[in-house]
Amino acid sequence: MKRLTANVTGLVQGVSFRYYARREAERLGLKGWVRNEANGSVQLVAEGDEEALEVLFGFLRRGSPMARVIDVAVSWSTASGEFSSFEVRFV
Repeated sequence: MKRLTANVTGLVQGVSFRYYARREAERLGLKGWVRNEANGSVQLVAEGDEEALEVLFGFLRRGSPMARVIDVAVSWSTASGEFSSFEVRFV
């Protein structure tokens, strides 16, 4: 089990990015969260099977239909197992 931590920049707020990300993560059986950041980016933490995380990473690079992703800064680590679902968080 792996953990993907990503910060997505571009036009990613106000375009349902978080909800599409949650839907994709749930479809892939991943656990974690996604939230908007004050600087206009979206942060995501997901844990699960490495292949499923790679698929999610592909989604993050494309974004939701109205999004315009400029960059995805990503880091990989070992899963902590702390999540029981995938949720949209609010700051």
